[in-house]
Amino acid sequence: MKERLERLSKAYGISGYEEEVREIMLKELGRYAEVEVDRFGNVVSKIGSGSPKIMLAAHMDEIGLLVKHIDEKGFIHVIEMGGIDEETLLAKNVWILTEKGPIPGVIGFKPPHLKRDEEDQKKKLRLDEMYIDTGLSAEETKRRVQVGDAVVFDSKFFDLGNRVMGKALDNRAGCAVLVEVMKRLSKMSTLKGTVYGVATAQEELGLKGARTSAFSIKPDYALSIDTAIAGDTPDIKETESNLKLGAGPAITVVEASGRGMVPSPQVKRLLIECARNKGIPYQLEATKGGMTDGAIIYMSNEGVKTGGVSIPTRYIHAPSGICDLRDLENATRLILAFVESLGSKP
Repeated sequence: MKERLERLSKAYGISGYEEEVREIMLKELGRYAEVEVDRFGNVVSKIGSGSPKIMLAAHMDEIGLLVKHIDEKGFIHVIEMGGIDEETLLAKNVWILTEKGPIPGVIGFKPPHLKRDEEDQKKKLRLDEMYIDTGLSAEETKRRVQVGDAVVFDSKFFDLGNRVMGKALDNRAGCAVLVEVMKRLSKMSTLKGTVYGVATAQEELGLKGARTSAFSIKPDYALSIDTAIAGDTPDIKETESNLKLGAGPAITVVEASGRGMVPSPQVKRLLIECARNKGIPYQLEATKGGMTDGAIIYMSNEGVKTGGVSIPTRYIHAPSGICDLRDLENATRLILAFVESLGSKP
């Protein structure tokens, strides 16, 4: 799974520009299931037949930037695509994905030597005050870059043993788990029902791909496979997040204080029972903010019995994050146990 996650992490795919990630998911899922790309750009794979219909959703897209304007000096101004904390951006290296190929750039800033006073030093820049410097002339930049080009972070992938560090782990970690689940389901001769493994598009812009795919599939049950904020760093209180890397996948209790998904009690109980019965370590997640594809899926059509399984991850919605591969493996085991348990019900 590590090699798959590395390929996915290195791929570029901000919301609405998921082509590179889509091709990987199409190829990976196509090894184990019937697969197609729907009209919205979701990758929809299918194993089995009959009832119940179970939808497993993991979003493909990552946060990033988009070229909005190129000024007379050739500096590039951008808008965000997805939720980005502006403090994480200054001096970061990026790639501008142009029609003529990627161009490197750096998000420029005023050196500390030129900041006049303490107030100036503490000032938090807004994104509309930042710019990207390609190092090229104004003429060359304008010739190669155009409004609408995607801008992605130039972040490396590091193998840390049981853990990895890399770009877009939200939600390439979930995508890696989805492929592994479908792979193992394809070898299961006792599978009952139909499982749809869906790599959704444009989650970071409003859970959009989940809306269209759930409407089309009309599942009986669904799980959102995503990442969750790990709270095991010095700056996060346990009352904000008590999730830890390596302590097991997080089972969703509630999202965004109920503004997001309120999981089906049946699904939540079943996930916990499966974890206990199989000896799978797990954690429980209740959030004040943030939603997953489950928030849209569970309101689709007449309603869908939906839950969430997430990978605790440090520094989500930033240029680089850290997750634990043992959590990915245990998430895979938990989801498989959940699917099996639904198939055994009358």
